[in-house]
Amino acid sequence: MELLLKASDICVEYTGREVLDINELELYDYDRIGLIGSNGAGKSTLLKVLLGEFTPPGCRVKRSGNFAHIPQLEEAHVQCSTDHALFSKLGVNKLDKQNMSGGEETRLKVAQALSCQVHGIFADEPTCHLDREGIDFLIGQLQYFSGALLIISHDRYFLDAVVNKIWELKDGKITEYWGNYSNYLHQKEEERRNQAVRYEQFVSERERLERAAEEKRKQARKIDQKSKETAKKGMTESGSRLGHQKTMGSKQKSLYNSAKSMEHRMAAMEEVQAPEKVRTVRFRQSQALALHNPYPITGTEINKRFADKVIFDSTSFQIPLGGKVAFTGGNGTGKTTLFHMILNREDGISVSPKAEIGYFAQSGYKFNRDQCVIAFMEKNCDYQQSEIRSVLASMGFSQNDIRKNLSVLSGGEIIKLLLAKMFLGRYNILLMDEPSNYLDLPSVEALEALMKNYGGTILFISHDQRMLENVADRIYTIEDRRLHLTKG
Repeated sequence: MELLLKASDICVEYTGREVLDINELELYDYDRIGLIGSNGAGKSTLLKVLLGEFTPPGCRVKRSGNFAHIPQLEEAHVQCSTDHALFSKLGVNKLDKQNMSGGEETRLKVAQALSCQVHGIFADEPTCHLDREGIDFLIGQLQYFSGALLIISHDRYFLDAVVNKIWELKDGKITEYWGNYSNYLHQKEEERRNQAVRYEQFVSERERLERAAEEKRKQARKIDQKSKETAKKGMTESGSRLGHQKTMGSKQKSLYNSAKSMEHRMAAMEEVQAPEKVRTVRFRQSQALALHNPYPITGTEINKRFADKVIFDSTSFQIPLGGKVAFTGGNGTGKTTLFHMILNREDGISVSPKAEIGYFAQSGYKFNRDQCVIAFMEKNCDYQQSEIRSVLASMGFSQNDIRKNLSVLSGGEIIKLLLAKMFLGRYNILLMDEPSNYLDLPSVEALEALMKNYGGTILFISHDQRMLENVADRIYTIEDRRLHLTKG
């Protein structure tokens, strides 16, 4: 067991908000850590601090090894020998970054890091733009890698296969959980159940003390009332009766003291927070948008080619009404092309005349950024504001967020907003191209809940194995220019 890195007093503020407030972190040679947290929690900033790219005032980082970095957006900061066999397996056939696609650039970063002789690898969303084959190959390489790993990822299948510890970054603090991501979820659910029990006990005890205190006060008031009635009858002239009145006053004082004692006990009780509610969003749909065709979209012997490249060759598919249908396959096999063919109603594709299709493409959106979130959501929407707020809350938007201008939102927040708007739009069929890319894990899981509860039909492209398992009731895999029904 070798300590590779030790950091202390990591404190970072941004626009008056405390992003990181970590007393101490240690990374050992056996650690394979998944760093998770919501968008904007500071995950990428923490990686930069640990790598020495950014050092906050008072922070101390001691490194006893060399680390490679797979960044999410900027170029890799490592220069290593070129492992052409590894590059080829990762699908990197050219090293000209000027002409690389996003997927090829991701593969290049991964290959550079894996070909280095380092003690550890820090990676920020290394599976982004990789197809399933690329992800599985990367998993195999990282499982074989003998050093430490610290990985930011929203891919739960990848995290389950690669990490043995989770660092949850929330409110600037790190909480450590042993095991992979699925183990982390079980532990969080156990925490939630325990929190619910503690909260129920807290509420029950507080209510018991409130009832008991009120009962004591009620008894004291009865004695007070009885004493006043006795005084009116002139009974204070008798010594024995005066003594009786003193006894009543003593009892009254004792009861009030007991009530105050219970109030003090309530005030001294440690406050227990209620567990976070599991939000369930239900969608209603206008009868005017109802579809009655059992298969609102079908493709019959469709063909597609670009110049000399054949994309589809006499292949067919059917989309059942209300189905959650996934399309998967390697990069460049034609998944996005198929969606464009559906949108354009190309030859061989039949779409119900009453179909209203919403399309999520992650790019090319044009909208006025100088408007607030709630105004953007209400435009062309038939839902009440309370329903809109509920959907936004499920995607992690707070009450303060919905009054913000779109211009101040991060890229991840814009993606979440566009997804939420599409679910509340006047559509009965949704086409979603890699909807989970760039979302944090809580948002991915909220998105899955929205997709499952949505009353319309959804077609989606994804390489996220867990999303395919959790949402899709039918899966088409595109391979060899054909669509193969692999589930459903």
